[in-house]
Amino acid sequence: MPLDRHSLPLWAAAGLAGLAGLALLHLWVPAPGAGNTICLVRRFTGIPCPGCGMTRALAHLAKGEWAAAAADHALAFPLAAELLLGWLAWGASLLGRLPLRLPAGWTARLLYGHLAVLTAFWLGRAATGTLPW
Repeated sequence: MPLDRHSLPLWAAAGLAGLAGLALLHLWVPAPGAGNTICLVRRFTGIPCPGCGMTRALAHLAKGEWAAAAADHALAFPLAAELLLGWLAWGASLLGRLPLRLPAGWTARLLYGHLAVLTAFWLGRAATGTLPW
């Protein structure tokens, strides 16, 4: 995809939104305890969802608190890396330096793969009793 005047502002806005999110996560101090959750699944069912702990983990990552991030949700590390690398690849494709075309059907495969890993991780945490209750 060559550089065009419509995509570049969107890419820049996504980068600024990412920086704003990083700043907010850096300033936010997660309150300990099971009752202090923003997860709607957990609030309504009482069961932690596969992503429970991810927001707290990303907040710890934004502060450089690696051990706390891993304790809240170990998949925060690859998620943060994927978001950053995806944004950089998008920018490189806009500049014409990287062809960003996936073969047909790969978007769905990537999505299902991510869901499978998240579900397997959640089941493993449930089996070992390490879900954030």
